[in-house]
Amino acid sequence: MARALQLAEKGRHSTQPNPRVGCVIVRDGVIVGEGFHERAGEPHAEVHALRMAGDKARGADVFVTLEPCSHFGRTPPCADGLIAAGVRKVWAAMQDPNPEVAGKGLERLRAAGIEVESGLMHAQAQALNRGFVMRMTRGRPFVTLKLAASLDGRTAMANGESQWITSEAARADVHRLRAEAGAVLTSSATVLADDPELTVRHVETSRQPDRIVLDPRGRVSASAKVWNDGARRILLTAQSQSQSQLAKPAGVEVAQLDRYGEYFSMSAAMSELGRLKINEVLVECGPTLAGLLLQAEVVDELVLYLAPSLLGDAARPLARLPNLEKLSQRIALQWRDVRAVGPDLRLTAVPAATV
Repeated sequence: MARALQLAEKGRHSTQPNPRVGCVIVRDGVIVGEGFHERAGEPHAEVHALRMAGDKARGADVFVTLEPCSHFGRTPPCADGLIAAGVRKVWAAMQDPNPEVAGKGLERLRAAGIEVESGLMHAQAQALNRGFVMRMTRGRPFVTLKLAASLDGRTAMANGESQWITSEAARADVHRLRAEAGAVLTSSATVLADDPELTVRHVETSRQPDRIVLDPRGRVSASAKVWNDGARRILLTAQSQSQSQLAKPAGVEVAQLDRYGEYFSMSAAMSELGRLKINEVLVECGPTLAGLLLQAEVVDELVLYLAPSLLGDAARPLARLPNLEKLSQRIALQWRDVRAVGPDLRLTAVPAATV
């Protein structure tokens, strides 16, 4: 199963909205077939492994990181392929959280007389597909909030100058996060201030991430770099905006939400991204949106790059968190990882309630 997980990792940048899956076929203690799922609409991991194994699949054991599918999607059911190949036993690291599968694939295998076991290296398999699991179980993507700050928790000078607080090594690491998440989200304020591209440039990837802009008032220009071609582009705006009035190039998808004050519900925005089949999203934004997301309790992971410098109390804060008056109201986090990235520190934390 460890080898199957290694294979699944190869699809980390490319499988969206599908899960990352690896498969290994073993006969008489020897690997006779293996494969991984690379892109939606293309053959699943089991299909690649069965093709490699050929007749050697008969009577063999199959190790797959996710329950074989039992329904017709863009490809035929993998459970049927395993049955036709005459395999002896299937080990699945985890059941598929997709309601269209949800144990039906394993039951189909059992009904055909194939031995089935599930749960081997379950935690590792679930971590690999945390976004897919989140979307299938809670209807929204796994949300990682990325922030960069000085040692005193400041993200920009009072005049907005922020390039660059952290090192080149830290910025390259952010590109890795973009590639792995598969979707990057920012606010209209960040686009207006910095005109970011939100592309992956410093690591090798077979797919550019989706680019998502939260723009309640339709302020972002059609010429903004975030709308450049080469990736899926999504605009989340308020219902009051007429689609014909929005400044956007052709091909940009528009989703309209009810606005509350200057923004809209962050929970509603994340649910909309789930409806658009986004598994994981990396948020790169300023303190206002960061505070809204944290207070809405939709942040699943916080990644903070901390530079060994001080910007002073007049500089801009990490996150604006209004109405916090008592220590008991603080947003509690728990560390998951601390490591050096060049001269900076990368701190990873999760909401304390999820630990």
